Parts: sequence; structure tokens; C-alpha cells
Amino acid sequence: MRDIAPAARMAIQSTVVQQDFPLTTRNCAEKASSTPRLSGVLDALCVGQPHSYGTPDAADAHDKPWTTGFFKRPVDHAIYLGKTNLVGDGQADLKNHGGPDKAVLAYGVENYALWKNDLNIQFTPGAFGENFTIAGLNEQTVCLGDIYAVGKARVEVSQPRQPCWKLARRWRMNELVGMVINNGRSGWYLRVLEEGPVQPGMAVELLERSEPHWPVARAHEVMHHRKNDRALAAALAAVAPLADAWKHQLLARLRRADLKT
Repeated sequence: MRDIAPAARMAIQSTVVQQDFPLTTRNCAEKASSTPRLSGVLDALCVGQPHSYGTPDAADAHDKPWTTGFFKRPVDHAIYLGKTNLVGDGQADLKNHGGPDKAVLAYGVENYALWKNDLNIQFTPGAFGENFTIAGLNEQTVCLGDIYAVGKARVEVSQPRQPCWKLARRWRMNELVGMVINNGRSGWYLRVLEEGPVQPGMAVELLERSEPHWPVARAHEVMHHRKNDRALAAALAAVAPLADAWKHQLLARLRRADLKT
């Protein structure tokens, strides 16, 4: 990955994420501003391997047997970031998690203060199953296709995170998935373009922005709250850096809409 020239860097820094789309989620723009920060800091680096939990005869459904790699713990040392995951990290459900387009899950640390206001729970890094807890970036200021330098590693934003039932199971709150869908604090996935060691405290520096009109928040909005908008679905599906899984979902949505007409 080439570094960018000073003139190109100035152009990136002057770019404003244009939110020219109507938002139906109440809190989606809580952290947005007219001049968003475009780089951040790796506040915490979190990993965890799959483990099994629960007992077969549990009365509470939350205590029934399940296997998950959701429980991530911060580390204080460097870890090698490979093409599909961090060394020492893993996922239980490889059909829906992990792989090149979901090598790293990132989450904005400032979101946790908002959750504290909502739920009176002080979540800590890794609480939402993320690998990178990042200060200074969020769903409004990160765009699909953004390429960041983290040390020698280079990562690219591939898609918003779609919260699944394991988030609710982890925190024993069935309503939590719906809350994430409503408020847009989803986090985002990264694919790895260049491998390298990463560690807490490193800068997460924006190098390239190819899709300034597609912040993570807008993609989340289209997927979850604009399901009948065929034009937006087609536009999002055409975003080159978007993960194939999302493209397939959007194209299937368009095919279903065509059958109804």
C-alpha cells in the first residue's frame, strides 16, 4: 500500500462526509459534525477464542448450551494481524462470522458513553465483540472503502456490522439487537489489505477515501430502515468495496421487488 502525497492527504482531511439522506433512527447522528475527525486511535485491542457455555437443563434460555467467540478481552501487547483475523482470535460460526471481509470488527469507544446513558451499564472494550475499540471514529465518520493505516497494517472498511442474537445472549438482553438496529451504533468490519503487527495506542490513520457519500451509518440505514427504496438498494449494491455478502442481500431484495411488480 503506497502512502499518499501531502496534497492528497490535505484533500482527505478537508473532505466532509455528506449526509444527504434522511435518517429514521433517532440517535444515528449523535456524534456527527460538519467537520468529522477522519483518523483515530486504537484505544483497545481485543481477542478471544470460541468457548462453550451453559447447561442442558437450565431453566433460563440464556443459560442453555451455546458456543461463541463473542467474549473478547483487551490485551496490552502487539498482535499480528493476518488476512482473516488477529492471532489468538477466533469465531465459532464461520458461516456468518470471520473470513476476509470480516477479519476485524471495529467499534467506536465513544459509543459506550451513549449506551451508559441508555442502559446505565458501563460497557468496557470488547463488550460488543469487537477487536478494535477505536477512539475518534464512529459510524458517521467512517465510510465504506476507507483505507486506514494501523502501524504497518492496512485495512479497508467492508460493511457495517449486522448485530445477531449472540449480542443479546451475551448480555442477557433480548432487546439489545433491536436497539442497535434502531440507534445505528453497529460498528463496522474491516478487511486486511496488508498484514502486520498492531497494538493498543497506535494511530488509525485514514489514507484513502473512495466513497465519501457512503458512511457506515448510511449503509446501515439502507439495509435496515429503507427496505422499500429500490434506488438506494441498487446504489449501495454498486459500491465496489462493499462486502459480497451485503451485495447479495441487496440484489436479492431487488429481485424480490421485481417479482412484485
